Amino acid sequence: MNDSTAVTVLRYGHRPGRDDRVTTHVGLTARALGADRVVFPDNASGSKETVRSVTDRFGGPFTVECRSDQRAFVREWDGAIAHLTMYGEPVQDVVGAVRDRVGGGDPLLVVVGGEKVPWALYEQATVNVAVTNQPHSEIAGLAVFLDQLFEGRELDREWVDADRRVVPEATGKTVVDADDTP
Repeated sequence: MNDSTAVTVLRYGHRPGRDDRVTTHVGLTARALGADRVVFPDNASGSKETVRSVTDRFGGPFTVECRSDQRAFVREWDGAIAHLTMYGEPVQDVVGAVRDRVGGGDPLLVVVGGEKVPWALYEQATVNVAVTNQPHSEIAGLAVFLDQLFEGRELDREWVDADRRVVPEATGKTVVDADDTP
C-alpha cells in the first residue's frame, strides 16, 4: 500500500449519551493507528473536540470533522469503501485486495457503524469486512483492520507538531514536553 494513500474513517451514526465514549474512541483509534482523518456525525461535536485536543497535544497530522449527511458522504465517496461489520468477509481474506485497490493512491473510506446502518451501505461498500463474525467492539474491529491494512507500519509512525510525548518505559507514566529529552 502506498504510504501517501488517504485513509478516512467515518463513524456512521451516533446516539448522544449512549455512544459518546465509543465515538470518541473510534476517532482516537483512527488517529493512533494510521488513518488521516475521521468524520463524525454532526451530533458528535464533543467527540470531535476531544480528538482535536488530543491531536493538538500529542501530534498529527490528523483531521477531525463533523458532517450532517453521512449517506451523501458515502454515496459521493470517490474511492474504495471498507465497511466494518460482523456480517462481512473475514479481514484476513480481503485486506490484501483492499490494500491492492488503494495501492495506487486511491482514497479509502473505512465505515464504522454506530447505530443500525442502512442496507444501501452494505451494497455501496467495495467490501464488507468482518474481524471475526462475532459481536464485539467496533473499536477493536477498527484497530485490527487498520493494523492489517498497514501491516504494522503504523506502530512506528512519526508524530509532528506535538506539544507532548509519552516516554515508553516498562513501568511508570512519563509525559514530557515534545522538545524535552528525558
